[in-house]
Amino acid sequence: MTSAAAHRGTCFCKAVEIEASGEPAVMAFCHCESCRSWLGAPVHGATLWPAANVSVRRGAEQLGTVKKTEASHRQFCKLCGGRVLVGHPAMGMVDVPSVVLPDVAFRPTMHVHYGEKVIAMRDGLPKFKDFPKEAGGSGELLPE
Repeated sequence: MTSAAAHRGTCFCKAVEIEASGEPAVMAFCHCESCRSWLGAPVHGATLWPAANVSVRRGAEQLGTVKKTEASHRQFCKLCGGRVLVGHPAMGMVDVPSVVLPDVAFRPTMHVHYGEKVIAMRDGLPKFKDFPKEAGGSGELLPE
């Protein structure tokens, strides 16, 4: 999958290396309780890629998986605990946390699950209660 548009990143200890090719399909801030709890942060910078565009180049044996639900398969490095990927099989997408791919400029276009927020963000971006309708959500927008 190596190409000019290939982006590489690692877990915290660098035992696991991933590669994403092309550009993310969506960049968003996620405010859901699951992402916040898993990452230990008030908000998650999500970059969603077609699953076929993301691969583990090194350290696959070090990846652990947590499935709170079948909608999200969260993968982490068993050595350092670093969060690496979140597979969304029903959508055919993989979320690579924005900090994992340092050469991808994070430019979110929306907030999702803003109805679960713990910190308000006033940035002029659309704030969906859950997801846009096209992604299977209600499409309901919330005020800043």
